[in-house]
Amino acid sequence: MRTTPAATLLLCACVLFAVPPPAGAAQAACHSTVTGRLDILPLTSRIFGNTRNLRVWLPPGYGDAANAGRKYPVLYMLDGQDLFDRCTASNGVEWRVDEILTASIQRRSVTPIIVVGIDSLGDQQRMHEYLPWRDTVVFPSMPEPAGNQFPDFLGAEVLPLIAAHYRVESGPQHTALGGASYAAIAVLHTLIERPDWFGQGIVESPALQAGNGQLLRDSAFLAAAPRRLFLSMGTNEVPGQTALDSGLVAMFQALARNLDAAYLAKPDLESVVDPGGTHDEKSWSRMFERAVVFLFKPVTALPAK
Repeated sequence: MRTTPAATLLLCACVLFAVPPPAGAAQAACHSTVTGRLDILPLTSRIFGNTRNLRVWLPPGYGDAANAGRKYPVLYMLDGQDLFDRCTASNGVEWRVDEILTASIQRRSVTPIIVVGIDSLGDQQRMHEYLPWRDTVVFPSMPEPAGNQFPDFLGAEVLPLIAAHYRVESGPQHTALGGASYAAIAVLHTLIERPDWFGQGIVESPALQAGNGQLLRDSAFLAAAPRRLFLSMGTNEVPGQTALDSGLVAMFQALARNLDAAYLAKPDLESVVDPGGTHDEKSWSRMFERAVVFLFKPVTALPAK
């Protein structure tokens, strides 16, 4: 039987975009790889009617008496279970957000920030919550998703809970949102729809085929783009499928041009096509280090100790 390009993408995407559940018994024997302080806050959502964990990573020195009055910028990251600990990460591979930020803050290449990882709830619920539109290219029969409610979930439920428990800077200039694949679609959609809440973003390997390219249309005539934005896409997102990879990179480059052409407020934009970059945590982790330096570089360079 002949396999069409769309069918090939479907087969690949079932592996690349899925978030398998934790391994159960195997997880119990795992040794945590968390670096620094990581708080776990449960959140019950009225919007989605479910409960998930928020994983709050606090920067070195947060609890010191000398910093008792200090407030911190916040980076909210989707797929929170994959960020800090291999024991909770999909396929046992984490982004290493805690290790990367600890080292970057110690080098003073990044200002101290709080990171809030927002857990997703398995592959089907993940698609349902993240996508504002059906991805008929990859999953032709998928039901109508609820991603149009995701910005309200963040603004009405996640942000107030974090502000009530931690010393956070308020305002979009201090509030960033990041994610990869379908999570990157949720990030971009939120940044465009609610610039009053989120002013910065990290967008890795965005699944731009969702909505048959709807984000390209939504970003084509922006009045104001997000204030600061890091974008990345690998050239090997769908291994062995050169034509598909070329198409994804072309869509990605069109997205970057759209954002950079905003009429009233252009973004501070870094757009990276990552040679050989793949659709996985290893590549996203490598790009994350570059992204946080771009977004959170200290305004005034401090002398090294």
